[in-house]
Amino acid sequence: MAHLRSRRRLALAVPVVLSLTASLGFLPGAASAAPLTASATTSADGPNLAYVVNTRTDHRTIESVEKAISAAGGTVVIAYEKIGVIVVHSANPDFGQQIRAVRGVQSAGATRTAPLTAAGTTDEGAAQMLSAAEAAKVSRTAAAGEEPLEADQWDLRAIGADKAAKTNPGSKNVTVAVIDVGVDDTHPDIAPNFSPSQSANCVGGKPDTTYGAWRPVDADHYHGTHVAGEIAAARNGIGVAGVAPGVKVSGITVAEPDASQLFYPESVVCAFVFAADHGVEITNNSYYVDPWLYNCLDDPDQRAIVDAVNRAQLYAQKKGTLNVAAAGNSNDDLDSNALVDASSPDDSTAVTRTVDPHKCFDVPTQLPGVVTVASTGVTGAKSYFSSYGKGVIDVAAPGGDKYQIPDTPSKNGRILSTMPNNQYGFLQGTSMATPHVAGVAALLKSKYPWASPAQLQALLKAEADNPGCPTAPYDGNGDGVVDATCVGGKHVNGFYGAGIVNALRAVK
Repeated sequence: MAHLRSRRRLALAVPVVLSLTASLGFLPGAASAAPLTASATTSADGPNLAYVVNTRTDHRTIESVEKAISAAGGTVVIAYEKIGVIVVHSANPDFGQQIRAVRGVQSAGATRTAPLTAAGTTDEGAAQMLSAAEAAKVSRTAAAGEEPLEADQWDLRAIGADKAAKTNPGSKNVTVAVIDVGVDDTHPDIAPNFSPSQSANCVGGKPDTTYGAWRPVDADHYHGTHVAGEIAAARNGIGVAGVAPGVKVSGITVAEPDASQLFYPESVVCAFVFAADHGVEITNNSYYVDPWLYNCLDDPDQRAIVDAVNRAQLYAQKKGTLNVAAAGNSNDDLDSNALVDASSPDDSTAVTRTVDPHKCFDVPTQLPGVVTVASTGVTGAKSYFSSYGKGVIDVAAPGGDKYQIPDTPSKNGRILSTMPNNQYGFLQGTSMATPHVAGVAALLKSKYPWASPAQLQALLKAEADNPGCPTAPYDGNGDGVVDATCVGGKHVNGFYGAGIVNALRAVK
């Protein structure tokens, strides 16, 4: 699960949005390219790969492109006509090159570098399970009105979520969809607030709404269940509490069911469209889209991935959905001129490359309109792993830090939440910070039901507390080496963006 929000994201700053929009602007050359003829080579000697083919959204163009896809040796899995994205499988090694020459195709490329097999997140380090004996010990310290394990939830107190719940725990009319590895909706802390009708399995790019299809395949696929509990674990006298314990939560599975748990673009496209079409108000995205940590627009395959996922998330925004995503756990300065990416592609053989994060995008977190989230520990300092960058980070939230030790029964600086099979465990990462922001956004949506995604993002920033850049050199792990440099002032800076979100202010 190295990619589960071990990641980062680029800025929502206007220059970035404009550059992304301009770069993806549908090139005139694409519209005037010649159509593919029946005489084109359709060799099936290559690996069977998945592709996204991005076109204009009119039915006539899509129908014509689908015929060209077939002629080029491709099979349509599903066509999202509303956004002009077609998911395709093909074993023709020249499929991408051939289909990009077709009239009406605006971008197209492979979404993976390894062959399809029978059917990444941003947590940092292994999960630490809470044993029954440890849980009993924590429960004995619970104060009146608290959940049994709430004494270990320093993160709720850090953003005033414990007090906010007494004023407004959130509305059942608001749903946060957890786009992830699956959610165990049978967990007693999740079941009261789970929405099956807004849940699905999108692996492969086509939604499966069979009852229970959204559940994790096994206990090792725990990431989504942990995230869901952070957002909306019920205050029901069992276990833990979520930031917004009165709202609904749903699960949209996008991770491969094998040990890789990779998040391929076609699955994420499906998830954004499904969420938008099923009335989801907020999506939580604690991952980056595989197989590329950064998708560079000068590569036709990576460009097509950015184009397809961006179309889907923009469609969701237009339908009223706010998308929240993790900044990543690389401790990278996302406003720098160059970063080293040694992990891409992560589905085959990685090749070390240097990229400019202003031109090579972490998807979906760097896409326009998406809320980018950095992580903090119990002291309010940036987590040692959290990526940062002025003009990139929108807001911050508790995501845990093993070096920042809280005065709690378990003395664990990570985030405690739900795990599959009725368990509880600690995790840290920008994966854990993101659901705190999604939860606060859900509280804001509960209070201001007509707020648009842009207005919700503005409210998140307005209600945030910004500690400002640290006065001393930042040494996250205490080894005497300066690990990061914060740039900016008290109101906006590279470590916290507009600040650490505040649940209590959100409801007041």
